Amino acid sequence: MSTNGVSTHEFNYVTSNHFYVEMESQITASFTECSGLGVTIKRDTQREGGVNDQQRVLLGQTEFTDVTLKRGITDDLTFWTWISQLLAEGKKQRRNLNILLFNQAGETMQAWTLIGAVPVGWKAPALQANADSVAIEELTIAYEGLKITRSTGGGAAMHPAGRDGSGYFPSH
Repeated sequence: MSTNGVSTHEFNYVTSNHFYVEMESQITASFTECSGLGVTIKRDTQREGGVNDQQRVLLGQTEFTDVTLKRGITDDLTFWTWISQLLAEGKKQRRNLNILLFNQAGETMQAWTLIGAVPVGWKAPALQANADSVAIEELTIAYEGLKITRSTGGGAAMHPAGRDGSGYFPSH
């Protein structure tokens, strides 16, 4: 679109209050808060002799921060079932999870795929007889990779067989 000969772009901004978690190609839960999505690339700097106005930045390992999801307590035990499987003896199941952000029209605006995700924490709310607020549970998830797309999920499959030949979960 252009106005007075100047090109302008329309952005489709969304509010962050319409998001869901998709697991095994099915929307599993909606949450009221999602925090911690992020990536940090470790780096080292080197200086070269005689070059006093610059430095070289050498990139290293990638670190993904844990994601915390919060929601009101429901009768859905999907996440507790997943955690209880980790507490039991046997194979530990990692999954790809999609965190889907919707706009007000119900269209998927962005999807964050947590690759090789595993729950590392679950917290029940404080239960108080005289409280009038919603009981909020928290789920903390660690993951091995991150993919961000504009389309709906589909990449949130469970990985029962595990990693590929290089030792990683597929990211597509």
